Amino acid sequence: MGQHIRGRLAEAAEREIMTVAALITWLITAFGGLYLLIVWLIEYDVSAPGGAVSRLPRTVISGHVLLATAGLVVWIIYLIEDRDILAWIALSTLCAVALLGLTMLGRWIVVRRALTAAVRASGGEGPATARADTPAEGLFPVPIVLGHGLLAGTTLTLVLLTVLGVGAS
Repeated sequence: MGQHIRGRLAEAAEREIMTVAALITWLITAFGGLYLLIVWLIEYDVSAPGGAVSRLPRTVISGHVLLATAGLVVWIIYLIEDRDILAWIALSTLCAVALLGLTMLGRWIVVRRALTAAVRASGGEGPATARADTPAEGLFPVPIVLGHGLLAGTTLTLVLLTVLGVGAS
């Protein structure tokens, strides 16, 4: 009997570690995303001379941010209430967030390649002139974008494993 109770406590501890790890990665991912959003908001000025139109639709960015925030709130409530339906809602929301994120990633890659080609074509003196007609997302720091994406994938994996009950029997 005592061994059964210890086993259940160990399973609960493993599950709690995974849920808290998901929360931590989700928060770090959110801060990276907030940084990218701030860069985009600062640089997105089509009325400026030479300002380029963003390839990231505002609706996609807004949907990504709002769904990610809503999913994070649901996950926090799940941690407090421990109701499985909340974990499923957070997971489904996170899947939608990931799809929007992958959409933006694809568009960002096109912008980065065009920027790199423009700099090469200008013979190395191009960063200042290439920047003038670069969409806002072209100025995203590559390490932040990569970190945001990797942490998002980690978060999605941890939430999925939690929902599926991996680590608990």
